[in-house]
Amino acid sequence: MSLPIVSVTANASGAVRAAKNGDAVAIVDVIDMSTTLETALEFGALKVFGACPDGLKVPVYVCPEKIGAAAGKFALSRGCRIIIVSEPRSGDNRLREARCSSVKKAVINTGAEISAIVPNIGAETANLVDFENSVVIAVTNSGGVAFDAAFQAGAEVFTITVARTLRMKAGEPAQKGIERICSYALKHNKNISVVAASGNAIEDILAAQYIAQRIIEGGFLGVKDQK
Repeated sequence: MSLPIVSVTANASGAVRAAKNGDAVAIVDVIDMSTTLETALEFGALKVFGACPDGLKVPVYVCPEKIGAAAGKFALSRGCRIIIVSEPRSGDNRLREARCSSVKKAVINTGAEISAIVPNIGAETANLVDFENSVVIAVTNSGGVAFDAAFQAGAEVFTITVARTLRMKAGEPAQKGIERICSYALKHNKNISVVAASGNAIEDILAAQYIAQRIIEGGFLGVKDQK
């Protein structure tokens, strides 16, 4: 039996390639999408998604409507509500609503409830809304696009951050995300691809490399060999 593989790549195109290879995909968008979503999980969100904003042209296939539908169906199955995270980080909320209109419409069509639309501001987002018992969709330029692209290409998609949340510091947030994806990958016999959401963001690239190294140091590569 072949040993697992951990790869590092970047951008939505890298996320698509990883998904088509059958990998479990981790999106790393430190400022701020993956940090916002780690905080949401920390404060009780049941599941998180990412989606491409309306009006954004990207070189890969994305479909925010399918993300909204999937999130809405999951929320209905658990009897919980939807929170949408959108951009810009500051300014008129009407612009945030406009950028997530496709996701919003798809959620509404499922019959699920949208309780809030909040800005993508990382850990501090937890001070704006109660994430307990919610499904969260981050509609954002980099991380949201990469998540959407990998999802449409058939991957199980996760998010990981290296930034502090309100309750975790140092390496704790990264470890939480690593545990989630490694558990899934081992259970389903998947390789892992860690995707820096933007190849132009040094913080994402360095964080993706750090996370991959932590996965290796944690013994993921040798698990099957030990059985």
